[in-house]
Amino acid sequence: MYCLQFLIPVLLLPKPLNPPMLQTHAVIMVLYLAGFFLERKPCTICSIVFLAAAILLCYSGIGNCIFWNNNCDSASCETDL
Repeated sequence: MYCLQFLIPVLLLPKPLNPPMLQTHAVIMVLYLAGFFLERKPCTICSIVFLAAAILLCYSGIGNCIFWNNNCDSASCETDL
């Protein structure tokens, strides 16, 4: 489980409040994770634990998903600008 020390901080990074920066944040997270999985090749157990934590976080309804914003639909985001 040594490889989880590089994956857990990804779940704890705060998302930006500025809606246009959400896409940049998601791209950076995807590129970091792709690079990590290609370079370090974590064990299967670490990969499953991380993916399960990411899925639970994204579908828990609290809006803290690292890949998209659950609380912002297109109409409400455009009116906030």
